[in-house]
Amino acid sequence: MKKQIVLLLVILGITSAFSQEDNRPLNTGNDFSLEGALELFKNSNSLEEFEKNLNDQKNNINNLDLNGDGDIDYINVEDIKENDTHIIVMSTYLDETEKQDIAIITLEKTGNDKAVLQIEGDEDLFAKNTIVEPQAKEKGAVQNLKTESNIAVIENPTVVNVWFWPSVQFLYGPRYSVWISPYRWRTYPGWWRPWRPVAYPVFYGYGLRYRPYYRPVAFRRVVVARGIYYPRRHSSTFVIHNHRGTTIIRQGRRGGVRDGRR
Repeated sequence: MKKQIVLLLVILGITSAFSQEDNRPLNTGNDFSLEGALELFKNSNSLEEFEKNLNDQKNNINNLDLNGDGDIDYINVEDIKENDTHIIVMSTYLDETEKQDIAIITLEKTGNDKAVLQIEGDEDLFAKNTIVEPQAKEKGAVQNLKTESNIAVIENPTVVNVWFWPSVQFLYGPRYSVWISPYRWRTYPGWWRPWRPVAYPVFYGYGLRYRPYYRPVAFRRVVVARGIYYPRRHSSTFVIHNHRGTTIIRQGRRGGVRDGRR
């Protein structure tokens, strides 16, 4: 009888281990919805509003806990602007000094009343060259729209003109001043309250509503963005990304080793 009980406990332990493994994303960055971030960006009237929307729990965009403290990470938004190109950087502080980029939105004005954009996950967190963009069946889009509106214009089957998105109009407006989030480690807006991460299958389900209107692609449309962004990219010195969604915090400035496996 004792042997049967021991065997049952071993089986339950193995089953539990596999269950925990399956509840983690293949890549750590999959706990952040690129499609959802684009949808929020599309409908935001400013970068300040975009940052607030990213950090609103009800939007179900973010499930990241990169420093392993058990709470969702606050996402900072910063704009890098050069001529007609904007790189909107989404990042998080892991402590007082360590900062990790999560994703960037690359945006470029390509002509009168024309602009293109994509979002790309950071290579420390996502699979290499994880790039997403609006697709032709984007919600509310119409063919060859001639009048101004807040929806995208599809001018051919593959490229979505995002010029009329409210966020894009804001960034190219005459009164726009480059936005850099004022918030830092443990200095957050008064309205924000962190929450606990959920199991990845649950989080994946939250993002289903965003996916029909965006698609992964294997190429970058804003070719100058990479050269502008990379000298300013933030990559933490103590986050190690392992395949299968394990983020380990190794020894940092304050000492100690923390394992952030979920």
